[in-house]
Amino acid sequence: MTSLAQRFTIGLTGGIGSGKTTVANLFGELGASLVDTDAIAHRLTASGGLAIAAIRERFGPGFIDAGGAMDRARMRSHVFGNAGARQELEAILHPLIRSETAREAEAATGDYVIFVVPLLVESGTWVGRTSRILVVDCEEEVQIERVMRRNGLQRSEVEAIMAAQASRFARLAVADDVVENNGDSAALLPRVQELHAAYLALARAA
Repeated sequence: MTSLAQRFTIGLTGGIGSGKTTVANLFGELGASLVDTDAIAHRLTASGGLAIAAIRERFGPGFIDAGGAMDRARMRSHVFGNAGARQELEAILHPLIRSETAREAEAATGDYVIFVVPLLVESGTWVGRTSRILVVDCEEEVQIERVMRRNGLQRSEVEAIMAAQASRFARLAVADDVVENNGDSAALLPRVQELHAAYLALARAA
């Protein structure tokens, strides 16, 4: 198996409601291997997850729900606007996410590896670590409407989440490739197919 250092890799990101998961899944259907850091974080904080013991020890049993998973709603409320608590949670999760991400990527058998990283720009650690960066982009008003409809949030709540993320400009500034997703998701496939063909050629040349 080709080592990860020799493989062609993509870092895929986008703001909340941009359609990252939809785009990633289209690439997956075409033969890319997906390594989703959000999915890894959820697994780490699920019942029996590798992060649960450390979270219980640091934050207390009140942050673990009846099923043994991290109480995401309570933790989200606790760390929002509390930089110290957020850093403590990140100190637990980030090393585990990095090791699990590397493990999944090394085991990947697809034509190339796509790391799906919602906070790619914000983390400050991904730029330069992948062969290319792909940004799923849309108008901010489209983001707001999608998230309000999908999550049942108020506009102010969505705007607060967006304000805590990197700006649209900051994401586009690091992009090698962009998928625009302002309309129906069915319109995404031609652009994804175009990029997949380009990525296949680059992967085979790597």
